[in-house]
Amino acid sequence: MSFVELELVEPILRALEAEGYTTPTPIQSQTIPHVLAGRDLLGCAQTGTGKTAAFALPILQRIDQHRRPAAPRAPRVVVIAPTRELASQIGQSFATYGRNLHFRHAVVFGGVGQGPQVRALNHGVHILVATPGRLLDLMSQGFIRLDQLEVFVLDEADRMLDMGFLPDLKKIISKLPAKRQSLFFSATMPENIAGLAHSLLHNPAQVSVTPPATTVQRIDQQVHFVEHHNKRALLHQLISENACHRALVFTRTKHGADKVARQLGERGIKADAIHGNKSQSARERALLGFRTGKLHVLVATDLAARGIDVDDISHVINYDLPTDPESYVHRIGRTGRAGASGIALTFCEPGQRRDLRDIEKLVRKSIQVASGSPGPETADAPSGPRHRDSGSRPQNGEARRTGRHHEQRSTARPSSGKPPYGAAKSFHPRRKKRRNHRRALA
Repeated sequence: MSFVELELVEPILRALEAEGYTTPTPIQSQTIPHVLAGRDLLGCAQTGTGKTAAFALPILQRIDQHRRPAAPRAPRVVVIAPTRELASQIGQSFATYGRNLHFRHAVVFGGVGQGPQVRALNHGVHILVATPGRLLDLMSQGFIRLDQLEVFVLDEADRMLDMGFLPDLKKIISKLPAKRQSLFFSATMPENIAGLAHSLLHNPAQVSVTPPATTVQRIDQQVHFVEHHNKRALLHQLISENACHRALVFTRTKHGADKVARQLGERGIKADAIHGNKSQSARERALLGFRTGKLHVLVATDLAARGIDVDDISHVINYDLPTDPESYVHRIGRTGRAGASGIALTFCEPGQRRDLRDIEKLVRKSIQVASGSPGPETADAPSGPRHRDSGSRPQNGEARRTGRHHEQRSTARPSSGKPPYGAAKSFHPRRKKRRNHRRALA
């Protein structure tokens, strides 16, 4: 099938040809006819399969076929995305695919001043792309009304629930007009997502191009078993030896992302970090440098797991193993996009074998061991962080049971004349009398 067979209008086809798109992906070929027909849609597809074009192309065609001036503060289409980066990319996709059409669109999100966004809304937009928090904020101020809404799109719904946006989404959905077309997209479909979709959609067409939470088959997945204090050296070795021209490294915390980026820079590797504590300008600057090749490595938290759409990412490296198995799927989905191949490397510390098994269960495959060994003593260890030196020193409970801790303290000060640390205390008669007097006064 070609895009021509999907009955898209000629201006859109010219834009697709200019981008080098000739054959629609499975999610596009199955979704576009339903959306053009005006049906609600429930789409489930793994990341990197072309979901944005699947809803953007028919929406643009609808705007073109039913032309009318953009009304101030009353968009005809609203698309909600979980992160600023993803919202910006969706807005850019509308601009790219609709370059030969006459329409207005805007992107609104938090972290920046709302003045320019309000001015754009006052001039009128046909299509509005927004994050939930900023959309609800502007609605409460009276800068956005949804009475003329024709199409409502909820993209990456599972990620929005993971980020705690469910209350905001319910408030927004309650303001939607009864007569509308609703499109619901999610990479995974757990029960709470299915419940939200049921409340939003009416007799939807269902499109699922792959089983939920399966990973792209072209991604070569490997795991390295490594101690915590050796991860820094291993990361530098892998980036240097594998000629990673564009690598995305994931950490669990914002502080960790900054630290890893700084350590790579000290080794002569061009790297920067992106996370929620960065200003919007700093995040956009880092993404631009990564996209243009000025940066070879971008270190990110899970904020960016679905918000980065950069071509030709050769490697995704899980410096910190995600505790949520589904986050693993979204992280490695940043490589192997648009039919390309990619490599996903994961660092697994002792004590994290259970987290790794949960990931393997979700993706329905065993991840190939590239180096190291879990060892018989850690194979069934409970998941969660522990002291990096816990294998070489007794735990507190063990020290109390064996008395070794007390012995070490008592031998450290043999000439002090004081009783050993932890020994039973005896009270002088006068001290005991004063203590009893204080108790009586109390």
